Amino acid sequence: MKKKRTAFKTAFPYTLPIFAGFTFLGIAYGIFMNSLGFHAIYPILMSLFIFAGSMEFVAANMLLASFNPLSALLMTIMINARHLFYSLSMLEKYRAVGKKSIYLIYGLCDESFSINYTVKVPQGVDRGWFMFFVTLLNHAYWVIGAAIGGIFGSLVAFNTEGLEFVMTALFLVIFLEQWQKEKNHTSATIGLTVSLICLLVFGGDHFIIPAMLLMLIILSVLKKPMEKSEADAA
Repeated sequence: MKKKRTAFKTAFPYTLPIFAGFTFLGIAYGIFMNSLGFHAIYPILMSLFIFAGSMEFVAANMLLASFNPLSALLMTIMINARHLFYSLSMLEKYRAVGKKSIYLIYGLCDESFSINYTVKVPQGVDRGWFMFFVTLLNHAYWVIGAAIGGIFGSLVAFNTEGLEFVMTALFLVIFLEQWQKEKNHTSATIGLTVSLICLLVFGGDHFIIPAMLLMLIILSVLKKPMEKSEADAA
């Protein structure tokens, strides 16, 4: 129990920026769902069981369209394909955490990946429980925000145009935060450059997967030189 308590206390401060972003974003999502005519229980259950922010915004419109499971499957894979690359990066970290890895895999999101991959867990803190609580807290923030938004949206009517942009804004804030934390911006520069090139070549609807593949290849090739450069700088 003491091990869990220590891990929770260590993980909580790292999730506070996510708390602010996820709560606001979840509220926006709950209100958005309500504006489409869904009861508050829908965003609550969807945020609890789907837990894929951008896909949940898309799913809201899909629920209003004609039933097409194949289209829904392909759309989900395309939108969340980046998690394949996150998962590959987390294999070593998840290998030694036992049954907790089941929830860690289910709850993996951009923000939890960012914390669990980059944070150096203090000595004496169990890494498995630290990653578990980071994931659990971020998940809880999203569900709480969606619940507030769903309930609030059913009580107050107002113009919801532009609410879907909050996801883009959140990703931008996370990127800028990581940029400020890192001394070496090689990986971020590669990511921006590759994304821009793929956007120009493949267009806005199809650039994500090619960009991710190219980034994976380039960063895999440059992994050892980048690690050596960081070690020399330290």
